[in-house]
Amino acid sequence: MAQEQKDIELSESVSAEKAQLLEAQTGDANPPLPSPATASTTKPKTKVTTAAIIPIWIILSSTVIIYNNYLYNTLHFRYPVFLVTWHLTFAAIGTRVLQRTTNLLDGAKDVHLSKDTFMRSILPIGLLFSGSLILSNTAYLHLSVSYIQMLKAFNPVAILLISWAFRIQEPSRKLVLIVFMISSGVALASHGELRFDLFGFLVQAASVAFEASRLVMIQILLHGLKMDPLVSLHYYAPVCAIINVAVLPFTEGLEPFYEVARVGPLILLSNALVAFTLNVAAVFLVGVGSGLVLTLAGVFKDILLITGSVLIFKSEISPLQILGYSIALGGLILYKLSAGK
Repeated sequence: MAQEQKDIELSESVSAEKAQLLEAQTGDANPPLPSPATASTTKPKTKVTTAAIIPIWIILSSTVIIYNNYLYNTLHFRYPVFLVTWHLTFAAIGTRVLQRTTNLLDGAKDVHLSKDTFMRSILPIGLLFSGSLILSNTAYLHLSVSYIQMLKAFNPVAILLISWAFRIQEPSRKLVLIVFMISSGVALASHGELRFDLFGFLVQAASVAFEASRLVMIQILLHGLKMDPLVSLHYYAPVCAIINVAVLPFTEGLEPFYEVARVGPLILLSNALVAFTLNVAAVFLVGVGSGLVLTLAGVFKDILLITGSVLIFKSEISPLQILGYSIALGGLILYKLSAGK
């Protein structure tokens, strides 16, 4: 039992440093990267330097979030379920094209999923993934990009609380301090939000709960199964797309299909392409970046996004929000550097 606990903690540590930061901070407006049970650190055969891939990842991640927000609130294409389904369908097709034309998905050859594993692990995790995507996208209809980035700092707290509840991880003074710092910071940021929307806040909170539950289930159900972000997307995208297609008639119906002509197919195609390219960039980033580098890259990206939200979408942020978010970031960095231990 003690050895099993150590194995789980090791899995958490690697996942936290190599993949969880990416999925937690990439931005909920685009499909978050499905974190592997144990992040594969095998570098892609195509060599990319850290100095080159970090700016590319930051630009792509920020672009996807800003692009989706533009779709939702400027072009008034307010159909998050449809957009998520479209992204996942594009990803499912895209990963299979890459599998046949490149070596980026060679890791899929090492993943052997039985029918039992699929039904007991992939499907339930896919349901949580799908729910997280839909909820996080819906939040952008009600909250600003800057405020959502602040709320996402609470993700590690949700993961820790669920891990403690299921006895996957034991509380420590350092972790309790981290929970207090992040929670206090997010609370201050919420109190200082000038355009607070309760429904949007609850939707984003539910998204965080779904995503944290998904990550914990990955640690429990897929322990030891190595997938990089692209291989993971290869397996989860079609499952989540089918789930979303089943949900679509009961949520948005046929309305988004009528709106496609107004927005333009080229807009939706380019939007999905940027989101998919972000997942490809993540493979290279996970391969070359250390835990500290990934942490700092994510923090820098979030600061840029908040600044961009203020400049591009005229979002208003208060001094209290800046103070609260700074405290939350301090706790977030401390959590990442401690690898969740």
